Amino acid sequence: MLHDKLKKLDCYPFHMPGHKRNKAFGITGSEIDITEIPGFDNLHAPCGAIKEIENALMGFYGSKRSFLSVGGSSLGIIAAVFALCRPGDEILVAENCHKSVFYACELRGLKAHYIRAEYIDELGIFGAVNQASLDFAVSKHPGAAAAVITSPTYEGIVSKVSCQIPLITDAAHGAHFPFGNFPEYPKSEIVISSLHKTLPCLTQTAVINVYDGALAAKTAKYIDMLETTSPSYVLMNSASVCCEYLKDAADDFHMLDLALDRLYKTKLEKLEFKIFDDKSRIVISCRKANITGAALADILRREYKIECEYHSVNYINLIATVADAGAPFARLADALLKIDKSLEKRPPRRLPKLPQRSAPAGEADIEKCTKTPLCAAAGKISAELISAYPPGAPIITAGQVFTDEIIEYIMQLKKFGVNISSASGFDNATVLTKDE
Repeated sequence: MLHDKLKKLDCYPFHMPGHKRNKAFGITGSEIDITEIPGFDNLHAPCGAIKEIENALMGFYGSKRSFLSVGGSSLGIIAAVFALCRPGDEILVAENCHKSVFYACELRGLKAHYIRAEYIDELGIFGAVNQASLDFAVSKHPGAAAAVITSPTYEGIVSKVSCQIPLITDAAHGAHFPFGNFPEYPKSEIVISSLHKTLPCLTQTAVINVYDGALAAKTAKYIDMLETTSPSYVLMNSASVCCEYLKDAADDFHMLDLALDRLYKTKLEKLEFKIFDDKSRIVISCRKANITGAALADILRREYKIECEYHSVNYINLIATVADAGAPFARLADALLKIDKSLEKRPPRRLPKLPQRSAPAGEADIEKCTKTPLCAAAGKISAELISAYPPGAPIITAGQVFTDEIIEYIMQLKKFGVNISSASGFDNATVLTKDE
């Protein structure tokens, strides 16, 4: 595979990139950072070593065609939306979809209607899309060209649905599902997963799995449009190494399963493990303790040198993978026990509920907008997408009206240390609103 070939580079590089693999510059990874020289294939038309990676991915995920992406899942999501929808089409989008879905809709000129997702008040997160919600959305918008859902969610919640129209599944956080004691990998027309999020692979690597063979050529066309024409061989090398590892990784995934079981037996009194469908997503609720998620994450970082994936008001989120040997789990359990003993119980902390979306997502036109203080935005139309990032699901999208409830929701998240992200940067709690 590609990683084996890259070990045998022996010609002097009078070609890109400009560092020339010269060790004097001290650039990590430069020793295998090449361009499309003979014998090393081309990501835009793979037929050799890169094609071997994609063939391996096809075998793992049981797809009709698998495409390697070095632009992350975001590239794959946009390409999938373009492959299934023509300009001006209607599309159904789950409320908790990643912002890349909404940007794809804007780029393609689509009219996006929402699919209701379950909402877990206790943590202030979206859960699964159930079959009834999806069927209702399809029946209400029978002309929709496609639907998009997120499964698993950032917290590991899976939607088990079938769809009467073509379905795109953002399974960015589910690349590991086929390899251990995890939920079944989603099967829809196109499923996109980030290899780097949950498997031993470098950031930006992803796979676009196409299960309807008739869509393979169109998907390839839009990947070709969106993918950089200078794909990183450092990233592709990591995908090659990852695929080689996954061929014989069953024992490691079994050990991960056992380690997680031991962790979840840790007796906590004020903190609480919240185990959803994917047990490798370690969600710890602090809702009934005198601490916020931000404070809990800060203590883990400062006092125990443990960095969590994400914190919100009432919980923290950690990701476990086969790269975690036994010691990190014992370290985490010890830290949680000590923190738990230092806390006091308190009445459950209630969060404002994110209001349901009413208007379809619209176009963001930052040339015809005004910077408005968030506190004065009620009744105005948003000109940008605002999200808690990570995970990047929108709180409000362009075209949606700011309500008092939405403003209060954003202000509460900000108060409790949640990172708020927007195209304008959310500087000094100002937002972009459309000019009247």
